Amino acid sequence: METIKAIESRRAIKHFDPNHRMSEAEEHQLLSMALLSPTAFNIQNWRFVLVKDPILRQLIRAEAWDQAQVTDASLLIVLCADLNSWENNPERYWHNAPQEVQEYLLPAIEFYYRDKPQVQRDEAMRSCGIAAQTLMLAAQSMGYDSCPMDGFDYEAVSRLINLPEDHVVAMFVAIGKGTKPAWPRGGQLPLEEVVVVDRF
Repeated sequence: METIKAIESRRAIKHFDPNHRMSEAEEHQLLSMALLSPTAFNIQNWRFVLVKDPILRQLIRAEAWDQAQVTDASLLIVLCADLNSWENNPERYWHNAPQEVQEYLLPAIEFYYRDKPQVQRDEAMRSCGIAAQTLMLAAQSMGYDSCPMDGFDYEAVSRLINLPEDHVVAMFVAIGKGTKPAWPRGGQLPLEEVVVVDRF
């Protein structure tokens, strides 16, 4: 499916076939596409928690307003981010770059993130948002449906997945075979209302 068609046809699907399973090859392809999502300084701070244990899925569903897609989707991904990825052997993010590029970027990463927790968290959310969209468009291109989700108790889910203290949960993405179409689009705002040229 071409990119524009995937964007136009992607919708947040709420009802999935609970009996459908994605193959390992499909999961690998989908996640490999997500790894191509851009991150600032290439720090690749996203972490993709694939929730496969049915019991854990039920526990998460209980913390997610009993939303059926948590248990019924073929794949439930909890998108998280490592807040300290910027200082976790940052040379590995640029090991294929020329030496002069490494000498410039590694100090720049340190300067940008050191002692700036809000910047670290903001970056985590940006990275996970971009990755989520990549996952959803890749899924759409592969013939799957998806649903981005933030309706859950973040602290409870963090405990359930044993989230490390230096990580944050950004959102869920549920992916699978939809059984019901989405409602008609609620109505997009006109370009004139959301596009600003130069200044407000």
